[in-house]
Parts: sequence; C-alpha cells; structure tokens
Amino acid sequence: MKMGYRSTILAFLLFLLFTGTALAHKVNIFAYAESGQIYTESYFPDGRPVAQGKVLVYDPAGTLLVEGETDAEGLYNFAIPKVVDLKIVIKASMGHRNSFVLKKSEVEEGQ
Repeated sequence: MKMGYRSTILAFLLFLLFTGTALAHKVNIFAYAESGQIYTESYFPDGRPVAQGKVLVYDPAGTLLVEGETDAEGLYNFAIPKVVDLKIVIKASMGHRNSFVLKKSEVEEGQ
C-alpha cells in the first residue's frame, strides 16, 4: 500500500516529535581513572555541561560508594573507592538520567 503525501508528512512530523522528545531527556556521562582518581564529565546532547548534577557511584552489588555533585562545567572527581566495576550515575534537572560503567581493568590502570 502506497502512502500518500499527507500520510508521509504526518509520519515525518510524528517521527520528529518523538525523536525530539527522546533527545530532550538525554544526558551523557563519561568517566576515566587516572592517578588514583575517577574523573567524570557530564553534558547534554547540545554540549551544555550538567551543572549541579547529582553523581552516584555503585559497586556491582548495588552498594552506594560515593555521592557528589558536578561543578558548573559538568565535572566531578573522587578517589577510587574500590577496584571493581563501577556504575556511575548522573541525575540532572528535569528527570535527565544516565549511567556509565567503568570496568575494573580501567580502574586498576588508573591507580
């Protein structure tokens, strides 16, 4: 069945509506280990930093190890709490949330 001109336009507009909504609630977090510290960087898809975002760090058992807040540039660092896989979660404004897993091997290399 062929889609008419109006159906094509409607499908495209719905695609933009739902994709735009999905991107609007996305936030990114990246982490790496160096010199006994874990460094995190959090930002929105448009490149703006996540200022005063809540950072939570969990071990594989789900135990909260570290809790802190990003600075105005979306940065937060802390001493390596444990040499295990670390799940690092960022909670930003308006329900934005994401996580990053820093593997044990990367944590070991960063000691």
